[in-house]
Parts: sequence; structure tokens; C-alpha cells
Amino acid sequence: MNLQKHRSRLRVSVKRVATLMLPIALAACSSGGEERSFSLFDNKPDTPQSFPGNYRTELLAFMKTYLNNPVGVRDAAMAEPVMHDVNGKMRYISCLRYSARESDGSYREPHERAVLFVNGRLDRMIEKGGELCAGAAMAPFPELEKMTR
Repeated sequence: MNLQKHRSRLRVSVKRVATLMLPIALAACSSGGEERSFSLFDNKPDTPQSFPGNYRTELLAFMKTYLNNPVGVRDAAMAEPVMHDVNGKMRYISCLRYSARESDGSYREPHERAVLFVNGRLDRMIEKGGELCAGAAMAPFPELEKMTR
């Protein structure tokens, strides 16, 4: 009887250890030495990219949720999307510059951000778009300055 209790406890312990080790094993399988980034869309390097035809509309919708207060944006300018190498993959990038109103009513200096498009859709905004936006031909973007809540 004592041996049977010991075996039963051992089975429970083995199950607990297996349950605890499973997430670690899965994490080890998924990490492959190379840096990975999250993308909402297909991120294959050989996928031909289509031009983001609705880039202005998509960017306005995104900025409405991205900014804490979308009212009162100043100095808004945008460049048309152009193909750029991003981590070895050719993607459409648009550059955006604006100065958003702070919670105290003041404004910071305008910053440039790169907007990445994948398969013709807005994928993400890159906060530090300096290198990607170097030499981009910016044009006024009055729709961004006219946003409401």
C-alpha cells in the first residue's frame, strides 16, 4: 500500500513538472537566433508589395487613436510612400512630421516618424524615422491638423 501511494505521488509530481516545463520548451522552440518583429500582415521577403492607395485615409484613422489628443496638431507634413529597404525587405514607407498638443496646451518640436506599409496596408509607425526619412520630400498635410476627437 505504501508503495502504491509513493507511485501515485510520483505520477502527480511528474505531471506538475511537465506542465511547468511546457511553456519553457515552447519558448525555446520559437526563438530562432534572429530578431523577429510583430507584423499584422504577411512579412515574407519575396512578397511583391502593392502601393498603399488609401495611405492618407488609413494614416488619419490610425493617428486618431495613436494621439492622446488628436485636436490641435500643428506643422503637419507628409511624404508620399516610396519603396525602402527595411531589415532586408522592400516595403513602402511614408514619412510624417507633426507637432501634437501636450496635455498642458504646449507644443514640442516636430518629430519625424516613418510609417510602414505592408501589402498596401498600414502596418506600423516607427518612432525614430530619421534614417528612413532622410531626404523625403514632405508636403503639407492639412487633414491631420483638422482632426477632431
